[in-house]
Amino acid sequence: MRCSINLESPIRILVVDDEPAIRSILRSGLEKEGYEVSEASNKAELLHCLETAAIDLITLDLDLGGENGLQLAREARAQHNIPIIMITGKGDVFDRVAGLEQGADDYIVKPFHIREVLMRARSVLRRYELESVAEDVGNSVGVPAERYLFDGCILDVPRRELKAANGETVDLTDAEFALLSSFLRQPARILSRDELMRVLTGRDWSPEDRTIDGHVARLRRKIDSQSEMPRLIKSVRGVGYVFTGDVEPLANSEIAPS
Repeated sequence: MRCSINLESPIRILVVDDEPAIRSILRSGLEKEGYEVSEASNKAELLHCLETAAIDLITLDLDLGGENGLQLAREARAQHNIPIIMITGKGDVFDRVAGLEQGADDYIVKPFHIREVLMRARSVLRRYELESVAEDVGNSVGVPAERYLFDGCILDVPRRELKAANGETVDLTDAEFALLSSFLRQPARILSRDELMRVLTGRDWSPEDRTIDGHVARLRRKIDSQSEMPRLIKSVRGVGYVFTGDVEPLANSEIAPS
C-alpha cells in the first residue's frame, strides 16, 4: 500500500547526502517552496529520521561516504512506502537503471538545478497522491479503482477497454494494454526497458531487442494520433520511457466525458 500524503499539512522531505553543501542547497530551495526539510548524512541518521518523523519524500545520494545508496533505498522502501528521488553524481545508464530497479521513483544527476529538483519532487508527490486517491476510491466501492482519465481518454482496466475522447473504443493489443496500464499507474516515473519487458514477458530486456520500442511506437500512434511529436509517452535516452501526461484515477460512478 502506498503511503497516504496529507497535502493539507506541510510536506516533509528528507534530504540524504554526505555533503553539507548539497544538503544546504536542497534545504534552501525546498524550504522556499514551503516544504519542511530534515537532513541525514548516513544510514543511521536516515533510519532515525524515518522512525521519528513523518517523511513524505526522500532525496538520496547513491554514495554516502562509502555506504551503498542502492542498499539503503531497498531497506527504506521495504520498511516505509515513501517515494525516493536519487540525486547523485553517478550518471551512466547502468546506475540509472539500477537505481530505478531498486525502488527509486526518479533519478537526477549532479550537478543539478534546484528548479529541476522541485519539478521532479512535485511530480512524484502528485503521483503518490493520485495513487492514494485511487486506493481510497477502490476501498469505498469494494473493488480496485482501475479507471484512469488522460488527455480526454479513459482506460478501464477490469474491462480492458480504452475509450477515446470522442467516445469511440480504441483497439489495443495485449502488449499495448499492458504498457498503457503500467504507464498510467506510474505517471511521471521513468520506466526502464527491463521493467517494461518484465511486464510483457517476465524476462529481462536485452540491448539488441527492439520489442519494447516497437510496442511503444504503435501505442503512441493510437493515443497520440493528432500529434506528429510524442506528447504523452516520451523517451528517456538510454533508460526507457516516461508518461508525461496528466492522469486522474476515476471513481466507478464517473463516466467518460462526452
